[in-house]
Amino acid sequence: MNIANKVTISRLVLVPIFVVIYILMGKAYNLAALVFVIAASTDALDGHLARSRNLVTTFGKFLDPLVDKILTISAFVLLTVSNDIPSWAVIVIISRELIITGFRTIAAGNNVTIAASIYGKAKTMTQSIAITMLLLNFDFPFNLDMIVFYLAVILTILSGIDYLIKNKNVLDLHNI
Repeated sequence: MNIANKVTISRLVLVPIFVVIYILMGKAYNLAALVFVIAASTDALDGHLARSRNLVTTFGKFLDPLVDKILTISAFVLLTVSNDIPSWAVIVIISRELIITGFRTIAAGNNVTIAASIYGKAKTMTQSIAITMLLLNFDFPFNLDMIVFYLAVILTILSGIDYLIKNKNVLDLHNI
């Protein structure tokens, strides 16, 4: 297993650690936020390692986005259970992730690769920032943490629409 895939696996291992810390300690001491930030930062690291060292693998292409979703969805569910964010917004986020993951699966079955768009990258970054802000035990002015969260929800919707419109041929809508 190459170093990029090991970094991805380390992110996966950090997910249950993050969840347990959050369940046991909540937002106390910001430990859950720290573990989340460490886990989320490995996403950029594994991608950089894979591209710069020519270590891109099918396994990595499969696992990296899946682990990203497991991490962020875990955080969003925990924040919903603790009543920090509304459940409807998390349902929107999870629905988008499932739709686009299914869409990419269909595309891959047709030998089509759907690359991450600028909207998708902005969505991922904004979600990570929102989660981090929500996990921190700070009293942000103007409810900045919630503003960033709702921005993440909007970018989640926009990026999903963007993927579907730009790649609608994958669905073969002429043969419904």
